[in-house]
Amino acid sequence: MDLLRKHKLIKLKNKNRGNAKLSKAIDKLISNIEYAEWTKKTDVKATRSDADCVHSDGFYFFDLNIHRTMILIVFEDNEATVVWTGSHDEYDKIFKGNKTTIEKWLRNQKLI
Repeated sequence: MDLLRKHKLIKLKNKNRGNAKLSKAIDKLISNIEYAEWTKKTDVKATRSDADCVHSDGFYFFDLNIHRTMILIVFEDNEATVVWTGSHDEYDKIFKGNKTTIEKWLRNQKLI
């Protein structure tokens, strides 16, 4: 699977250079996505237990619990696009852990 906007994950990794566990978790996420042959939601969850489908259009949050880092990715036609990265505190501030708020944010970003 092609991973678009991968630079956002690399930037997050570089920003937290001293955190080896987070770097490994980001590398694993990248690898899981690039080598994935996911065709349905259950495939994503089977590979990544930290994945949470937040919108039926293929938007998932991944919770890299090691650093309480949240990553929003959309899957579509054998492509994955990194849409947003941030800390869990930033996630709570912007999205409030609420799927309705997430959908509103996606609409405001013209992603849905």
